[in-house]
This record gives sequence, C-alpha cells and structure tokens, in this order.
Amino acid sequence: MKTLFKKLSALKTVFRPHRCLGVLTLIIGCVFLKPLLLDLYDFVPQARGAFTGWKDLISTFGLLTLPQVVLGIAIVLMSIGLLLRARVAWSFTLILLIAVALFNFLLHDGSRHIGYLSLLDCLCLLWFWREFSQSSLAAGTLFALISFASLLTYALSGSLYLGDEFHPVINELSTALYFSTVSMSTVGFGDIVPVTASARLFTVSIIILGITVFATSISAIIGPVIGGNLKRMIKGRISHAMRKNHMIIIGATPLALSVYNGLSDRNETVTVIVPPGIKHEYPPEADVLIDDPSSDKALRDAGAEKARYILVLRNDDSDNAFIVLAAKEVVTGETKILALVNSDKNLSKIKRVQPDIVFSLQTLASEMLLRKLSGENMDTDNLMDLLFQDGH
Repeated sequence: MKTLFKKLSALKTVFRPHRCLGVLTLIIGCVFLKPLLLDLYDFVPQARGAFTGWKDLISTFGLLTLPQVVLGIAIVLMSIGLLLRARVAWSFTLILLIAVALFNFLLHDGSRHIGYLSLLDCLCLLWFWREFSQSSLAAGTLFALISFASLLTYALSGSLYLGDEFHPVINELSTALYFSTVSMSTVGFGDIVPVTASARLFTVSIIILGITVFATSISAIIGPVIGGNLKRMIKGRISHAMRKNHMIIIGATPLALSVYNGLSDRNETVTVIVPPGIKHEYPPEADVLIDDPSSDKALRDAGAEKARYILVLRNDDSDNAFIVLAAKEVVTGETKILALVNSDKNLSKIKRVQPDIVFSLQTLASEMLLRKLSGENMDTDNLMDLLFQDGH
C-alpha cells in the first residue's frame, strides 16, 4: 500500500496542470505547423527561379502562409513559458490559441480537430489560471522576441507585397527591412512614402502595432525586475513594522523549519535569521533575514530587543554559544533565549554562556531509552525537565 501511495504521489508531481497544458500547447503548435512546413518543403525546390518578384512570390505562397508559420512557431515557444508557469505566457497563449482556432474554422482547408483542441486548451487554461502566477524574466524576454519577430515578419511581407504603392518603389528585402524598422520605431524619415490608400493604412498599422509591441515588451521584461525589487522593499518595511512581541528562529536546520511551521500554524509572528551561503526551505512568504546571526546588527534588524523568544537552533554548538553571547548584549529582560545543544559533551559549555533555556534532544533520547530498558516509568514533568533545562 505504501509503495502504491508513493507511486501516486510521484505521478501527482509529474502531472501538474501547468505541465500538462504546456505539453498540450506544444502538441497543438507542432500539429498546426506540420502541414505548412511540409508544403513549403515540397514547393520551394520545384519553384526555385520561377518568380519574377517579391509580390509574385508572396502571391504564390499565399498571404496567410507566412503568418500561419509565425503563429505556429509562437505557440511552440509559448509552451515553454507555460512550463515555467509564467503569467505573460498564459495570456499570450490564449490569444494565439484563439487565432489558431479561427484559422482552422474559417479557412476551407483548415483542420477542425485542431480548432476544437485549441478551444479545449483555452478552456483548460482559463480553469487553471491560478497555476500561472509567476513573473518570469525569461518568459517576458521570450514574449518580447516573439512579438518583435511577428511584427517584423508582417511588416516585411506587407512592404514587399505593396512595394509598387510606395515612392520610391520597395522591391528589395533590404529596403523593406529599412522601411519596416523606421515605421515600427515611429522615426519616420519620410524618404519612402506610401502613395495609395492601402499603403497608407498598412503603414499606420505598422506604427500602431510597433508602439504596442515595444510598450508591452518593455513592461514584460522590466516589470518582473521592478516588481521584485518593489516587493522586497515593501515586504522589508512591513516585516520590520511587525517585528514586535514575536519569535526569532536562528538557523535553517530541519528542527528550525519544523518549529517555524508549528509557530506559523499557531498564528505566531516569526522572524528567521539564516547565515549567508546556507540554503533553506522556508516558504517565500516567510520573514527571512540573510545575515550573520552572531552580529549585533542582524539581531537588531530582526527586532531582538522586542522579541519574546530567540530560538538558537543551529547544528554547530560553538556557533550557538557565540549567538547566545551576542543576543545577551542586545536583548532586554523580557526576551528569553533558548539554545539547542547537539552533543552532550557541549552541554556544560553552552550553560556557561547562560541562555535562559537549554534544549537537548540527545539527553532526552538517551534518558528515555535507558528508562525504557530498565522498566522505569516517565511522567510528563520528568520529560519536560529533561528536555528543557535551566541555563543559569
């Protein structure tokens, strides 16, 4: 039964909603791209040298072929963002999937199966929207690159297709790239001018889309960075204001984490001090200070003079002794210091620095085992006296 439970737990961690939706989106993108890429692969070698200009080339392939390829590639790339649980990838994927569904339902040669699968993916993304809450810099950068590449593809193909409607005529890829870049950036030198209504409307669309893409791309990339710094600033100020009549846990040991979880469940205000370079498993919302716990500054930043208890729970007894000495220089008479003793041979040394309470799991475990072997009974008072000893 335990083996079955472990296997089910492992499957649960693998088949998370964001992972399943990321894979489903990847499959939709690949299926959507496959016939287009196969057609291009078969058509290009046969038609090489048969085109007289860019307009002829675009007309032969079809105006919608290139946008469909870009759309499919964008969906494939956005599936990576979904696996990262990025919010920007979630919102962008919804728009792309709706576009895929419209392509397949409105075009005569579209696949309705892909359209229905895209709509199903959209519904699932809306249902599990809470899974995608990360502000990822990588996903924001990916979104910016896809948006820029899509807009540039649109501008290049349109400029080449409507090349005769500009003055001077756009009939080279380099000229189209120049005009597209100038229009997207809204610089507008005026050396290439649209002379027909269609060309003017097309140029206006490039300018509007350029402003939109650049603005959203900057916010998608810079937003997580600024947001993270702002969040840390606000969190630091709020935490500092709440550090009063609280508990301070020093260390990142399993015992320290267990004590933190227990105090949090009892709605206690807890501040944790973790030495630099030590990994910890405290939750993101925890009030954690990364600093040297034996320094006066770290203890004052944690509000040691206003704390009820300071729990020194590191694995090294010598570190615990130094931290107790530093804490006694900072705290007032109201604050109690509890020190963990990891080895019985260091019990007397820890007591010399005079913490208010000495906590020794090793002493308790050995005494309980000896009494169990000798048949002696142990009541609650004896247990508490062995577990918590007076440090003075």
